[in-house]
Amino acid sequence: MTKTTVTFTSAGLDIAAHLYVPDVAAGPALVVGHPGTGVKEQTSGTYARLMAERGFVTLAFDAAYQGESGGLPRGLEDPAQRIEDFKAAVSYLTTRPEVDADRIGLLGICASGGYSLAAAAGDHRVKAVATVCTAEPARQFRYGADGTQDPAVFQGLLDAAARARTAAARGEDPGVLTMFPGTAAEAGALGGQHGIEGWEYYCGPRGHHERSAKFLTWDSVDKMAVSDVFHAVPLIGPRPILQVLGERAVTAWMGLEAHRRATGPAEIHWIEGASHVDLYDKREYIDLAVDKLSGYFGQYV
Repeated sequence: MTKTTVTFTSAGLDIAAHLYVPDVAAGPALVVGHPGTGVKEQTSGTYARLMAERGFVTLAFDAAYQGESGGLPRGLEDPAQRIEDFKAAVSYLTTRPEVDADRIGLLGICASGGYSLAAAAGDHRVKAVATVCTAEPARQFRYGADGTQDPAVFQGLLDAAARARTAAARGEDPGVLTMFPGTAAEAGALGGQHGIEGWEYYCGPRGHHERSAKFLTWDSVDKMAVSDVFHAVPLIGPRPILQVLGERAVTAWMGLEAHRRATGPAEIHWIEGASHVDLYDKREYIDLAVDKLSGYFGQYV
């Protein structure tokens, strides 16, 4: 297997990616998307490498406005752009001699799980889509990671986003929305064990990467307010959907909602004992997920 740094264009922006190519003839390929505020060197790169070891050409990329990819302002989370990034990655793979252009699938992790479903819905070049610990950022902001957030919380975020837009119009610094507090204990007070695990991964030695910004621009919030990427899920059928979810993931309700909207073959595969963040980096769970993903994509892509 070889790993190469490549770039492609998405809506006029340069997207940075790592291409993993197994030592086989031209064959099936997967686009692999990272969790929210993540980068390709973290969990998406792990899955891309492991799937390449199973014989798939894989492309792990940084979303526009994030990581090493282009776009200003930095840290913008634009659902429409995130979906476009997946489609642009498919276009790029069709140009590669290592890839059978008729055998391309999408693999989205966390936030990219939601975006990959929407991208597959609108792009018939995609033969199959799979997600790991499916999340949809707009839903998570509106309802919280576990779906029980007080609606007033999101209304407050929209107030802050509105003030930031006004500040920017006046030439002032609009600031950014910081995604994590200063300590794991503070993260736990805000988000329980899920918050602690997220802090440990993004902010601690467990998974920290210098290019993972861990913040969003404020206008990301009102862009997400009107986004519903699960609305497109029925368009995926008759193509298949696989979702790999942690048995202990508080976010699993989002995957279940997407599953209910499927019109074609759809499966949820539970990883026993795993939380949402466990599927980012713990090999005892990742290896089980990759086993399932390899069989699924081997059958449908």
